[in-house]
Amino acid sequence: MSNDEFPTERPAVVTCGLPYANGDLHVGHLRTYVGGDAFARALETLGQETAYVSGSDMHGTPVAVNAEQEGVDPAEFALDWHEQYEETFPKFNVEFDNYGHTHDETNTELTQEIVRTLDEEGYIYEKEIQVAYDPDADQYLPDRYVEGTCPYCGEKARGDECDEGCQRHLEPGEVEDPTSTITGNPAEYRKRPHKFFEVSEFADYLTEFLDGLEGTSNARNQPRQWIEDGLQDWCITRDMDWGINYPGDEDDTETDDDLVLYVWVDAPIEYIASTKQYAERVGTDEYDWERVWKEDGDIIHIIGRDIIQHHTIFWPAMLEGAGYNAPRAVAATGFITINGKGLSTSRNRAIWAKEYVDEGFHPDLLRYYLTTTGGLQQDVDFSWDAFQEKVNGELVGTVGNFWYRSLLFAYRNYEGTPEADVSEEVRERIEGAIGQNRDAVNDYDLREVGRAATQLAQFGNEYIQRNEPWKLTDEEPERAAQVIRDCVQIAKAVGVLLEPIAPDKAQNLWEQLGEDGSVADAHLEETLEAPPRNFDEPGELFEKIEDERVAELNEKLEEHVAAAGDDGKSEADAETETDDTDASESDDMADEDTADLEPLLEDRIGFEDFQDLDIRVGRIETADGIEGADDLARLEVDIGFETRQVVAGIKQLHDLDELPGTNCVLLANMEPAELFGVESNGMILAAGEEADLLTTHGDAEIGEKIK
Repeated sequence: MSNDEFPTERPAVVTCGLPYANGDLHVGHLRTYVGGDAFARALETLGQETAYVSGSDMHGTPVAVNAEQEGVDPAEFALDWHEQYEETFPKFNVEFDNYGHTHDETNTELTQEIVRTLDEEGYIYEKEIQVAYDPDADQYLPDRYVEGTCPYCGEKARGDECDEGCQRHLEPGEVEDPTSTITGNPAEYRKRPHKFFEVSEFADYLTEFLDGLEGTSNARNQPRQWIEDGLQDWCITRDMDWGINYPGDEDDTETDDDLVLYVWVDAPIEYIASTKQYAERVGTDEYDWERVWKEDGDIIHIIGRDIIQHHTIFWPAMLEGAGYNAPRAVAATGFITINGKGLSTSRNRAIWAKEYVDEGFHPDLLRYYLTTTGGLQQDVDFSWDAFQEKVNGELVGTVGNFWYRSLLFAYRNYEGTPEADVSEEVRERIEGAIGQNRDAVNDYDLREVGRAATQLAQFGNEYIQRNEPWKLTDEEPERAAQVIRDCVQIAKAVGVLLEPIAPDKAQNLWEQLGEDGSVADAHLEETLEAPPRNFDEPGELFEKIEDERVAELNEKLEEHVAAAGDDGKSEADAETETDDTDASESDDMADEDTADLEPLLEDRIGFEDFQDLDIRVGRIETADGIEGADDLARLEVDIGFETRQVVAGIKQLHDLDELPGTNCVLLANMEPAELFGVESNGMILAAGEEADLLTTHGDAEIGEKIK
């Protein structure tokens, strides 16, 4: 694991949490896979040697349970879903360098080899434990074959996870009041020998690992509490037929007591197996999988946040014990909500991957929405209205508008790129966007990767509007050529910068510019290389989404939610991956008193993130309305060290004459912004639609920091 800035001279691999081969994909899943694809592409744009790999999780009780319900073999059931995923991902421009599955020979051999090594190193031991047993079915009940009560929070839980309560991983025998999902009868506990991985031996190592881990703060902070509470060893075997057999001795292919390995043993090992398969296909001279996983490569995991524990405790401990390289970064995405409510597959409150494709929308529109709406670890709400607003405002109105008007003017007046040099102003602005992109990649900030492109296009729109080349073509032809030369260069730069987020649209622009090859092969430095001298008449790359279409889509969503009702498919039917995003019953049963309140964000921030906020007690000295702005007021706020000018949307909600002398709370380290020509250097904090200004009740001094 290294902390050198990207790009490094070492190979990198980007992986995503494996989808359970168990059901249809929806936008909640796609956020992770699109995010991983965008990040891998962004690394390659920096010039980083990168492989993007994943695979289908074929094992575990969810697959076995659903295969049994359909009366088919688990291998046949899982392989069918695996093949559907292989067909679905390319429809969203998600291009894995290798997409395997956990049941193939490569993963089976690697898994047994790693477990055998852990055993030889003394990290695996056998212990008798209580395992749920169904006497009527005459079988033991692993994981989701048993349900009961969580011993920690008292909520309903399944055998391996408190999925409706505290979200804790549960070991066999921990669930109270166990019930068999096979017969519905009460289960009984019986002693049974199982294998355990001695995770507790790695506490010191894991603390050091987390200290150096990159990615999102939730992936670094959440595991620390588990370590402080005392790590529990993991039971790594299960009583079932479906899975990878626990390895015997080197010369013995028989299983040990007919146990199979717990799904969370072989699932992450697929990351290694898939990387190895990619290297074997392209040749180890082109990509060395062993350097990545056994030496000094850079490993980046993009996952759902409810599998942080597996990727920051269990997985790095396995890697360390077996002599493999540790991940450089773990980036955990937030959940997806639908129209402000929790995504629920059982209630059909979801936007399904197939549904999006059938509606005929371009995949890059959804990619842009999922990657640039909120930070990577924040929850993102999807609604067709918000989707329309983002597409029409940013892709059509900003990026598409700039691309089309610049290239069309260049074609009609110069038949392509004018013969002029790029101005110093535009060169510096493009170089700034390059730096913004590079910083964003190293911060694992996909939103900022997208913003680097969109903000450069916004600058382009302002630049062409400010210089009005259509007025210069007759009177100042050289100046007109200079302006359009700049605009064509900006258009090319925006295409290169936007490629990780919207690869197909960026390629369309690349071809309209007359460029050869693929924009995906272009590095950041090529944003300043001259475009081809000649190109054909361009076409518009983005299409506006009309209000009537959005109304139709909202109606369809309401209809299929209503059709599912309370009799929709079960959660077992709905589960499709290890980091599924189903909401609990409480999402649809809020008290009337809280019905109008925004839902709490499930994503938590660490204390270090809170410390990054510089919040101060301030006093409003002056308050004046901003001419031409209906809602905005210009405030001067004393924060002790200095007086800040702040723009706030309170003009219609407060009597501005009464505000001077009022204490307020100011976010002081907010980035400056310009609104209606007035710079705002901070943010006043207020509550609700009426902008109830936050203040203090005691004797806090002006400038005192809020902690």
